[in-house]
Amino acid sequence: MEKSKFNRRKFIKTTSASVALSLLGSPLLAIDDKKKSLKVGLIGTGWYGKNDLFRLLQVADIDVVALCDVDENKLSEAADLVKTRQNSSKKPKTYSDYREMLSARKLDIVIVNTPDHWHALQAIAAIKSGAHVYLQKPVSVDVLEGEAILACARKYNKVVQVGTQRKSTPHLIEVKKEVIDKGLLGKISHVEMCCYYHMRANKNPSVQDIPDFLDYEMWTGPAPMRAYDGIPHRGWWRAFMEYSNGIMGDMCVHMLDTTRWMLGLGWPNKISSTGGIYVQKESKANTSDTQTAVFEFDELNCVWQHRSWGTAPDPEYPWAFFIYGEKGVLKASVHKAEFIPIEEGEPMQWNALYEKEKYPEDVTEKDIELHAAPATRNHMIDFLTAIRNNTKPVSDIEDGHISTASCIIANLAMKLGRPLVYNPITKKFNNDPEADKLLKRAYRGEWEHPWEGK
Repeated sequence: MEKSKFNRRKFIKTTSASVALSLLGSPLLAIDDKKKSLKVGLIGTGWYGKNDLFRLLQVADIDVVALCDVDENKLSEAADLVKTRQNSSKKPKTYSDYREMLSARKLDIVIVNTPDHWHALQAIAAIKSGAHVYLQKPVSVDVLEGEAILACARKYNKVVQVGTQRKSTPHLIEVKKEVIDKGLLGKISHVEMCCYYHMRANKNPSVQDIPDFLDYEMWTGPAPMRAYDGIPHRGWWRAFMEYSNGIMGDMCVHMLDTTRWMLGLGWPNKISSTGGIYVQKESKANTSDTQTAVFEFDELNCVWQHRSWGTAPDPEYPWAFFIYGEKGVLKASVHKAEFIPIEEGEPMQWNALYEKEKYPEDVTEKDIELHAAPATRNHMIDFLTAIRNNTKPVSDIEDGHISTASCIIANLAMKLGRPLVYNPITKKFNNDPEADKLLKRAYRGEWEHPWEGK
């Protein structure tokens, strides 16, 4: 029995690795053979901005020529790190305004990794400048921003890959192939998705002077201006609906997008949600600490639950999705997955792939998510392949928009206290003028919403 278990684990590890290798293939050198390397710019040089850029550097011959950030310290640090990581050892030119960067440089690819309230304007500007875009999730903070990005990408025929890289995660690709596609679950009529991480920022810092190295006016951009109470990036901004859509927009978008990909789902028929700030009332944060949402499809409900307090019902799957079929259940997360049959069939397990030996620099990189690195590398290769072949990537902007907008609509349903039905053709809710007014946020000052005039 022990020998059989060992061999099974060895088989699982080997098959997962083979999936990753088949995805990786050979590094893609350029969009056009006449070019020596891709010209790349990054907007947002914080934690995940550098993470995405370094994964791209690992799988493609690129020339990082431009970096943009409103924080001079982070910008300078990133420029130094890029110089040490890219083959040319060139230090990229730095900018504090993305518009200046896009007008000054002819870029093949722009990575947008800023806070959510900036995604739409920067992605659209990058597309119009002639670049293909790698856009972090969620793609927008309101529904019509997402519609505007999608329309722009199609008009200018540019590839937009959204950073929902679960679709490029080796063990989840294998799970889809071996369980979902082979019909081992039978009829599927219920999905549960969850996040029980204690990730909500629960602080009450005092108002303070804006540091000289930070352009807070530009950081805020089209969003409402909050009194400065400390460095808003790396996580403090996520505590506020002014800049985000809370844990729903940050974490549910991944699991909903993965579920939709696994099961071939489009727009939900109806979305409802309840929740609020039930426990962590002492903080300035205005995002929900407890929330449930139901995304209704034909004979299938996908139910989301998050709590930033308490414990997870299944401690091994604190951020995960569970697909229930008449013949079994599939439990999956970014770290592992397992298929549990009800009667016939053998249980199966998968673990996340790590590539520490192939990419030893992963081990020493600050703040890297080791389990996600192979997925992001695969995602970048898929992005480059789509550019080269003029095809849609695995996380095309249309799917990214549907997953993002669905989460935004869940928040609107919670706010209004009623279910909502969105029509992507009319760009309105069904018979709900009050809800229609929430499809587009008001922009601050002279910033213009990208859906203006459409």
